[in-house]
Amino acid sequence: MFNNLDIFNNQSYTMNIMAQKKLTLLPSVERRLEQMGEQIKLARLRRRISVQLVAERANISRSTLWAIEKGSPSVSMGAYAQVLLAIGLVDDLLLVAKDDVLGRKLQDLDLPVGKRAPKGEA
Repeated sequence: MFNNLDIFNNQSYTMNIMAQKKLTLLPSVERRLEQMGEQIKLARLRRRISVQLVAERANISRSTLWAIEKGSPSVSMGAYAQVLLAIGLVDDLLLVAKDDVLGRKLQDLDLPVGKRAPKGEA
């Protein structure tokens, strides 16, 4: 049977393993995340809401909020959503992929997607 120390050590080990795996992003994606973080920060400042209050409302730590405002890819999407809710911008999540111009053009052309040629044909 596990005691609290065993559970803590297991969680600590798991967190260390996760910290060693760094998510590799393209520079253009990193820049966009940084821009999104900056926009979240500016929205918070325009509303004159403190870091402490947003963190409390979003049920996250201040350090997580600072990571979000820097555009950290290691912070969960849920935490980003909670911050947007805390500052009154959660509906902006609905703008992601809203106007999918390329997808609509492909749909209109009715091109086959994801189909393979039958076996035996070259």
